[in-house]
Amino acid sequence: MYLQKINLKNKYALVTGAGKGLGRACSIALAEAGATIIALSRTSTDLDKLEKEIKKIKGKIIKVPCDIMNYKDLKKQLDKIKVIDILVNNAGTNIPEPFEKIKQTSMNYLVDLNLKSAFNVAQLVVNKMLKNKKRPGSIINMSSQLGHVGMSGRNIYNMTKFGIEGLTKGMGVELAKKNIRVNTVAPTFVETPMVKKFFKDKNFKRLALGKIPMGKAASESDVATTVCFLASSASSMITGSSIIIDGGWTAQ
Repeated sequence: MYLQKINLKNKYALVTGAGKGLGRACSIALAEAGATIIALSRTSTDLDKLEKEIKKIKGKIIKVPCDIMNYKDLKKQLDKIKVIDILVNNAGTNIPEPFEKIKQTSMNYLVDLNLKSAFNVAQLVVNKMLKNKKRPGSIINMSSQLGHVGMSGRNIYNMTKFGIEGLTKGMGVELAKKNIRVNTVAPTFVETPMVKKFFKDKNFKRLALGKIPMGKAASESDVATTVCFLASSASSMITGSSIIIDGGWTAQ
């Protein structure tokens, strides 16, 4: 047999920003593939809703209410968890502003959440993975097409996602011999609650979709399925790489 199936039974998958959007979609998809989900979100009500959805498909979930920007609490919560096989380093956001009007508060917040917190989570998880050397580890950092190309009005987001791509390559090279793979998924605009807010601006929506040769936004399922592939042994020779889910945007 040449076709490897995506089977994540007996795997423990930590998903940050699990309560909404791509984090929620990835959590459900990973649970469908058999993984036990360690769902981290700062909003307990979102985790409760996710728990109901995962239990509907007879999946397993461990809820971790935590703000990943609070390092002390993050470390405390992750110290309680014995095994993590998969990390979906997803928590993040965007605050679009013209370059000359970018506020210091916006810049600091995006760098702290999208980049520094992602690094902190990855480092804590890697140290845990190294204690379970016989279990192969897979880390999927949530990037963006804007980690590969620029876009006006999104300079700080560009900066943080290019940083995630660089971090991923460095980690991928360094951790390869330690049985840990590290990759990114880099979606175009996805129909998440955050993007739906941006698309309320009809001119922006027309501009964004006009740059995608396939003429449509990505679905949450497109991204979640790719995450499951990278989490599984089906991608066992892929590390330090990025799968771009952009309908052809960056090919132009």
